[in-house]
Amino acid sequence: MQKAIEVRGLEKCFGDFAAVKKIDFEVLQGEIFSLLGPNGAGKSTTISMLCCLLEPSGGDALVMGHSIKHDPQAVKASLGVVPQDIALYPDLSARENLTFWGKMYGLRGAELTKRVDEVLEIIGLTERQKDRVEKFSGGMKRRVNIGAALLHKPAVIIMDEPTVGIDPQSRRNILDNVKQLNSQGMTVLYTTHYMEEAQELSDHIAIMDQGQVIAGGTHAELVKLVGELDRIDVTLNAESERVLADWKSAVGVHKISAQDGRLTVLAENSNLVLPRLFELANSSHVRITSVDVQEPNLEAVFLHLTGKALRD
Repeated sequence: MQKAIEVRGLEKCFGDFAAVKKIDFEVLQGEIFSLLGPNGAGKSTTISMLCCLLEPSGGDALVMGHSIKHDPQAVKASLGVVPQDIALYPDLSARENLTFWGKMYGLRGAELTKRVDEVLEIIGLTERQKDRVEKFSGGMKRRVNIGAALLHKPAVIIMDEPTVGIDPQSRRNILDNVKQLNSQGMTVLYTTHYMEEAQELSDHIAIMDQGQVIAGGTHAELVKLVGELDRIDVTLNAESERVLADWKSAVGVHKISAQDGRLTVLAENSNLVLPRLFELANSSHVRITSVDVQEPNLEAVFLHLTGKALRD
């Protein structure tokens, strides 16, 4: 299968700070590829370089065979971009916004009208097309934002954290839109810090942390990195530091992350480890208030690779 995006040694430095550190990954045509990582991992900086908004400090990337360093105009023509921030005119209607952006892409006349109609149908806003965007919910604005990126029928669409700060129903709608677009043959590069989104959507996933791609593969391939380890989420009635040292040294515990009275533990066998955790907590006069045991998932992979939970 041909490559839609090929990233090789890409890096970006701001003075002495390396926001992206010589990363490599590739996105195949027709797939959904997720960049998964916490806020500050370097995902948005990577996207900005791929969109030719930031000049890389080193390395290069090809988008549909075009270099972001040597042929940025061809790269931009190949891409539709859904940024984190809403890029719409609030005093214009949904249709007027799409018409404006369609003209910016060079669409005119009957072709423009037809394409705006098609996009309104895709994003599910045909009945609200004449309403001003300022009256829309955050989720509806996001959908118009997605529509603007689709107008010129790009080969690749890049979505940078498109579900941040919206309600669950709108989030569900956007995820369904992503799947629908992909089913029609569009390549999607999707960035998120929500593990469950990457798990649901992606053909391949690259996990980023501190400017580096620390692992990549299918969901199944990534989960194999933690083997048969169980993930145990525990909340306490006291500060986690009171039990952290003892729990780290408990037999069967592989990794542990703590934050605000909540701990995430990777263990060989939760049935054997949990009684030890309760016993150690009791000896420190700490009460465990809830326990949740899960099979290995992407958050367990992130904890295994970095020693901290993805939510940290």
